[in-house]
Formats: sequence, C-alpha cells, structure tokens
Amino acid sequence: MSPSLLSPSQSRNFSQWRADASAAFGTLQIDTPDPASFQAQVSMLRTGDVTLYDLQTPAHTVERRPAATAQATESFGKLSLQLEGVCTVSQDGRECVLYPGDLAFYVSQRPYRLHFPEPQHTLVVHFPEHFVHLIPEDIAQVTATRISGDSGLGRVAVPLFEQLAMNFEVLNGPHAGSLVRSALDMLVTVLSAELHHNAPPPSGELFRQATDYIAANLHDVELRPGTVAEALFVSLRHLHTQFAENGFTVANFIRNLRLEGIRRELADPRHARDTIQMIGQRYGLPEASQVSRAFRAAYGESPSAYRVRVLAGSI
Repeated sequence: MSPSLLSPSQSRNFSQWRADASAAFGTLQIDTPDPASFQAQVSMLRTGDVTLYDLQTPAHTVERRPAATAQATESFGKLSLQLEGVCTVSQDGRECVLYPGDLAFYVSQRPYRLHFPEPQHTLVVHFPEHFVHLIPEDIAQVTATRISGDSGLGRVAVPLFEQLAMNFEVLNGPHAGSLVRSALDMLVTVLSAELHHNAPPPSGELFRQATDYIAANLHDVELRPGTVAEALFVSLRHLHTQFAENGFTVANFIRNLRLEGIRRELADPRHARDTIQMIGQRYGLPEASQVSRAFRAAYGESPSAYRVRVLAGSI
C-alpha cells in the first residue's frame, strides 16, 4: 500500500493559484473579479493515485477548454463536494448548482466549467477516470449531476466525503488508501444508481422480457442477439429496434452485464480462490484471454490487476 503524503495548508495569491491549479488538474483558464486581493487556502493529501484537495477560495471561475482537452494524454475523474458557498458545474451539456452537502462528478478529458460566485470551501478528489467502473458512454450521462446529501444514496456517500474533508490530519497512516477507496467505491454505486434513475423508461414489455432473459442466461456461451430473439419469438430486427429506442445495442447490453458480474466477483473475497477463467465461465466467457481483453477494454486494467488492487484495499 502506498504511503499517504499530507501537505499542510498554504496561502496562494491569484498568480500562484492559477499555476498550481493547472499543474494539478491540467491546463485551466481561471478568472476572478478581484485578482489583487485573491487569497486561496489549499491543503493536499495524496494516497496512491488519488489526491484530495481542501480548497477555500474567493469568487472565481474555472474553465477546462477544448484546446486543453485535445492535448491531454490521460483522463482523470474529479469529484467536488461543496462544504461552504455555491458552485455551478457544467459539462456534457448539463449544468447543476451545488450547495453545502452536495457533490458532483466530472472528467478532465472533456471541457467543463466551475463557477464560484462567492467565497467558498470545497473538497476535490482527483483520480484516474478508470477507477469509475462504468463504460465511457455511461460516464457521460452522469457528469455535472447534483448528488444531494439529503436524499437517496447521497445520504450515505456525502457523509463519507465530508469525514475525509474534516480529517486530513489523520489520513496519513497505512489505512488511508483503504478509506479513500471505500469512499470512491461508494461514489461508483451512487453514479450507477443515478444512471439507472436517468435512463429512459422501457418502451414496452419486450424490452423487459429481453433484459430479464439476458440477465438469467449470462452463463450461456451461445447467448447473443439472435438467441435472445429466438427465445422470445420475435424478429432480430424488432429486438434491435426495441434496444435502440432505449439507448442500447443488444450485444453491448450482454457484454456490459457480463463484465459487471465478473468485476463484482473479482472484488468479492469469497471468490478470491477462483481463477479468472472460472469466474469468466460463469458469465459465458470460457477463456481467460477473452475475459482479459474485454475487461481491459472496458475498465482500463487487467482483471488480475483489478482483483489485487481491490482485495488488498489499496488505491
């Protein structure tokens, strides 16, 4: 497990703040109404590949512009938890307003905008985007979405990150990575729930029957769009149309359910002795090489590396 590095609070003027922010988060355009009097207070905690920033700033605006994203070679996820003040987060055609106790997720690989109209206090968690185990198309559906600490799974997730923000000084021991990892895993759960909540309702009974059939037959190596259509006594064209109306393809739906099941079992200590091939067989992917290729393409790391990282409790 990587050690944690804690940087004590530092005061930064506007010039320093712009330079530090771009160094930490990639090239940014930052503006403020009063550059001369601008003073930010910054504390930083790094554990493994995850960095937490406790930021107290005057009013300002941050933009990640298209030219900067085009030059980026890596994509990072950022979580902003509003502790004091207000922030408007914009990305992927959406905009949300965060008040104290709200959080939002956004990514560095696409343009975004943060507007702080007044003095504010924020916790920012910065981490490789592939830590969020959702496919890119799904991630794009949950960026700049307000997660409230007053409702749903936000009532569980927000207090976790609030505790991280309030306890920087004790997050420097050997268990810091595990604590941060638990919070990020909770974030993934919340984003997955939000994705489901935002999904368009099924257009008919056929879609429900098809998804139920797929979920019940993931073990079948012959499961494919044609066999689903045959089982439900409909044409393959009609099946594809029903899935397209709900934002999916049949093949991708099958693949994503299989990979999510495999990912879940790799992270479960009860299956720690099962080989990757054994787990893959339970989800219709009988060869370990199949699992490895598909898993890496979806999540950005090999199944064995993911299992070691998660079961070790490190980032």
